[in-house]
Amino acid sequence: MNQQALMKKIKQLQEEMVETQREIEATLFTASAGGVVTIEMLGNKKLVKVDIDPSFEAHDSDDFEMLSDMIVAACQIAIDDIDKFTEEKMRKYQSMLGYGGF
Repeated sequence: MNQQALMKKIKQLQEEMVETQREIEATLFTASAGGVVTIEMLGNKKLVKVDIDPSFEAHDSDDFEMLSDMIVAACQIAIDDIDKFTEEKMRKYQSMLGYGGF
């Protein structure tokens, strides 16, 4: 492959990667914890919504601590899902730009 064709291919891959990154950032991920907390997070890891089941009743500080733990757990699940999704989407570019892609 000549240098001009190689540069054209690299530019095309960069454009595809940018578009894929935009798609990832706009994807909405939902995660739940404890059957009480449900969160929504965008692929850019921006938390956009936290829902708490209205039947949850906090009677003391332990209940609030448990609720806090469930919120953190749901957020971590969403982050893990986003990371996995991102890795899957970007894998093809890593192989192309890494070793032997051209």
